Amino acid sequence: MQEYKKEFTEFMLECQALKFGDFTLKSGRKSPFFMNAGAYVTGRQLHDLACYYARAIHDRFGLEFDVLFGPAYKGIPLAVATAMAIYELYGKEVRYCTNRKEVKDHGDTGILLGSKLKDGDKVVMIEDVTTSGKSMEETVPIVRAQADVKIVGLMVSLDRHERGKGTTTALKEVAELYGFETAAIVSMPEVVEILQQKGMLDDDLNERIKAYYALYGAED
Repeated sequence: MQEYKKEFTEFMLECQALKFGDFTLKSGRKSPFFMNAGAYVTGRQLHDLACYYARAIHDRFGLEFDVLFGPAYKGIPLAVATAMAIYELYGKEVRYCTNRKEVKDHGDTGILLGSKLKDGDKVVMIEDVTTSGKSMEETVPIVRAQADVKIVGLMVSLDRHERGKGTTTALKEVAELYGFETAAIVSMPEVVEILQQKGMLDDDLNERIKAYYALYGAED
């Protein structure tokens, strides 16, 4: 396991982006853990988060791409900050792009913010977490309608590793549906392994996580 996965797990806990307790998800599932990217609110936190994204993107997709696309709204700061981090860490300039929720019909018109998409662009998508894949259902058609681009892949911060609409994870379902790779900085099973090694999971929480995955865990 890459060292940055362990560091990122500690970082999520430090920023309280990953919490353990009793949570009701949008899906209605009762979960013993919850990930909230809105917890990254300071300049230092956003900088460090972007560097973790940059390292994961470099390791999984390489740097032969042109644009980082972050779906509105949480994907906007992720795309901007990670484009900066890729330049800081690797000296590679990539453009950032995101979408508006509503098309603007005056001034800087259109549905996109940041760089325009051009025919031949290679695009990496970036967002916080994919539980159902719904955001990609909305975003991929928007991206592909702007130009003849190649979507290289999607990077999220945490793969919850639970079933989407079928038996596999939402990330795998997105990959199969749209034909590009998907990856995460870290997966929840990796987080559990890391915390177990550090003695940071008590028996009760460990059992509740096991019970949750017995109900909702995805096939590998």
